Amino acid sequence: MEKEKTNEKSQGLSKVLGPMHIWALGVGIVLVGEFMGWNFTVAKGGSIGSVIALWTVAMLYVMIVMMNTEMGSVMPEAGGQYTMAKYMLGPLVAFNVGLMLVLEYAMLEAADVLVVGQILESLNPNVKALPFIILSLLVLTYMNYRGVYATLTLNFVITAVAFVTIFILLFSTSFYDPQMTLINLKKMTDGLPYGYLGIIAAMQFAVWFFLGIEGGALAAEECRSTSRALPLGTMIGLSVLLIGATTTWFVCSGLVPAEKLGESAYPLYDAALATGKLYVIIALFVGTIMACLASANGCINDASRAWFAMSRDGLIPPIFAKTHPKYKTPYRATVFLLPISMAFAFTGMLDQVVTFSIFSALMVYVLTVIMMFRFRKMYPLGTIERGYVAPIHPVPALIAAVLIGMTLLGMYLGYWINILGGVAFYFLASVWFLKRRLKFIDKSQFLKAGTQKWPKPKEL
Repeated sequence: MEKEKTNEKSQGLSKVLGPMHIWALGVGIVLVGEFMGWNFTVAKGGSIGSVIALWTVAMLYVMIVMMNTEMGSVMPEAGGQYTMAKYMLGPLVAFNVGLMLVLEYAMLEAADVLVVGQILESLNPNVKALPFIILSLLVLTYMNYRGVYATLTLNFVITAVAFVTIFILLFSTSFYDPQMTLINLKKMTDGLPYGYLGIIAAMQFAVWFFLGIEGGALAAEECRSTSRALPLGTMIGLSVLLIGATTTWFVCSGLVPAEKLGESAYPLYDAALATGKLYVIIALFVGTIMACLASANGCINDASRAWFAMSRDGLIPPIFAKTHPKYKTPYRATVFLLPISMAFAFTGMLDQVVTFSIFSALMVYVLTVIMMFRFRKMYPLGTIERGYVAPIHPVPALIAAVLIGMTLLGMYLGYWINILGGVAFYFLASVWFLKRRLKFIDKSQFLKAGTQKWPKPKEL
């Protein structure tokens, strides 16, 4: 029988993160969605359909964040939703959730560096994107290899700078002065050309505004105080994104004609070009690159934590469960995932990479709803101390279930082949796990941390 044990001391992560770092991790991953990708909602649903889809999906993420924060605040282990699945639904579901998280973030990371390469290439036809793609991934991977505190502190700075550039663009339009404003929503927008079906079709791209905000839960084990840092950092992050997303829609829809906006590769940058002001154009060029790098940086962090957690629990080979003796980072998982993200980036197929990332995320959200019902049934309020309690349960879970269904329907209308391919991939991965890895799982050790900390659940 295969012996798969690792030194407990080598598996400990450094507890150095506070709410600021959780904010930077969540918002840093997501902010890139305000600089590109979201605008395809305009092509699918029109200008009004776009903003309705934005706020509808925002409601979905409020529900997801509430559920994740309640469960995550009592699970101080690396892995986030993976760890929740581990305790609520068992090894097979935990394996799938972990794999979905890794691929969600690895593909989003690839999309980020693709955009960095493409926007630099757009400046000069002689500039090639590939060297910048490779360099970006190597530098960010090295930073994550060296240490999480410095990496996420830097993420806080570049995320804040990128976010500020959105408001530089907003105030450059003099939107507050009816006589001087450059914003012209009446002329630039096209209403709701495809009716309510267009709103549903637009929802999958509205996910871009918020995809990854739940990733803060993946760093729970590295928080100084999980019960404080996780709820506070995540909730503030979601509020910031709601403000930023609405501002982005407003300024882009008021400066760029709807037909052009729906096809733009860099909507905020195109909006900056529409102002004709050089300082705004430079600011949004820099902001777009910074947002992409912050997102890729956070994705490396989250993907490596999920892979590390899966390895530590024996769901994949234990070689990835080692932490660096000096930096206390999951360095093997970080380095292993580098060529995977690089391979996705080399394809150059931005839309396909992004679609699979979104599909993986939606599958995790479906399982999150199930986990929340299971969690409340196993551990009713009062049985274990929670850092945060999601209000009016089961309303958030039910609302999330309906909105996830609508988003998947919208995705199916345009990308049904991708959905079938994703289902087939995770099915085959599950077969591999059942045949090759399940036999190595010792359930008493698999759930050891939870059983030591929590009382016996109401339902086994």
